[in-house]
Amino acid sequence: MADQGHRVHDLTPEEVSKGMADGRYLLVDVREPNEVAVDAYPGAVVVPLSTFDPKGIPDPQGKQVVFACRSGKRSVTASLAAQAGGFSHDKHLAGGMLAWKAAGLPTRSGG
Repeated sequence: MADQGHRVHDLTPEEVSKGMADGRYLLVDVREPNEVAVDAYPGAVVVPLSTFDPKGIPDPQGKQVVFACRSGKRSVTASLAAQAGGFSHDKHLAGGMLAWKAAGLPTRSGG
């Protein structure tokens, strides 16, 4: 199954943070639980890529789903997988947790 016009849009940490604060984005962290235990995105839901099923994403209730990971690779994979599954989730946090922390945005520990 080749790319069927699926695209993933990059969002900056600032855009994601503001979108979450405004109630426009639901951040879905696709990292593994051991990674999330070290540094978690505040307010994100965790749906690990290793067992990823787009149906496992909670109802965004009108928000746009934005995927996030450590560096931005797995979030693209998750977005494409969700699109292949019939969902319209086409946004991800470019640069992931590395960019989030570099932007000085808050994290929480303990998952």
